[in-house]
Amino acid sequence: MSKVAFIFPGQGAQYVGMGKSLYEHSSEAKAVFDQADEILGKNLKDIIFEGPVETLTSTAYCQPAILTTSFAAYKALSGRGIQPAFLAGLSLGELTAVAVSGALSFEDTLKLVERRAAFMEEATRLNDGKMAAVIGLDKETIIGICQKAGAEVANFNSPQQIVITGHAEKVADACCLLKAAGAKNVVPLEVSGAFHSSLMRAAEEKFKQELERYAFKDTEVPLVSNVNAKPATQAEVVRGNLSRQITSSVQWVDSINFMEREGVINFVEIGPGKVLKGLLRKINAQFQVINVDKFEDIEAVNF
Repeated sequence: MSKVAFIFPGQGAQYVGMGKSLYEHSSEAKAVFDQADEILGKNLKDIIFEGPVETLTSTAYCQPAILTTSFAAYKALSGRGIQPAFLAGLSLGELTAVAVSGALSFEDTLKLVERRAAFMEEATRLNDGKMAAVIGLDKETIIGICQKAGAEVANFNSPQQIVITGHAEKVADACCLLKAAGAKNVVPLEVSGAFHSSLMRAAEEKFKQELERYAFKDTEVPLVSNVNAKPATQAEVVRGNLSRQITSSVQWVDSINFMEREGVINFVEIGPGKVLKGLLRKINAQFQVINVDKFEDIEAVNF
């Protein structure tokens, strides 16, 4: 029987109303949303369920909101008894995977994510950073052009989609060169800064110190890291990967390819949206991907 992996979305997957059906129909999910409000001391679930979208989209709310919604979906699903062989998450989603893995409690992970979001917002104010998605150009060409222009690579999302990052002017220069090199499309992203770049160094240093305040445990399921696409179970390895992740490229393609080599062809995307399903289909069209976004999705998970 083929193995199953649980994967979790990152920032950008959010939408107003996400998780509401989970809250209304699952006592386990409801407890997660209520606990999040208590931990943070604010009405996070009201912003998640009702908006406004501008508030939900802000990094300070968006990161805790996606973590909470994704973890609530996981708790609603957990009664099905499906045992994943691996866990992985895209950028912020890796923090959800940490909570699911047992390395940290949900409470501690939520506190960490709130601080992570604050540190990243602070870092965006120090530099004028931008990001752009590059469609339809090979990895080696994109890396070479970024090196030439002084930009960096943020995400290897799929063979057809790579996100670049860095100083706004350098990203703009790289975009011009990428178009000239034959990219099918280069799309500027509506983000507040240059995430997954050296411009986030201040956030990385602060987050590294914050991580030291928490007692990590060895994971119950291997967690495939964004940083190096390798599985980690040891507490200190997980902790180190989380701090490095803020400035490192997200090795999503290599992470998925690693899990495939280990026998995984079935994936459950747990959390808002279907971003990861789209990326996985571009990595390998034979993958079976089921989304758990709403309560009614749970019945469809039958691996």
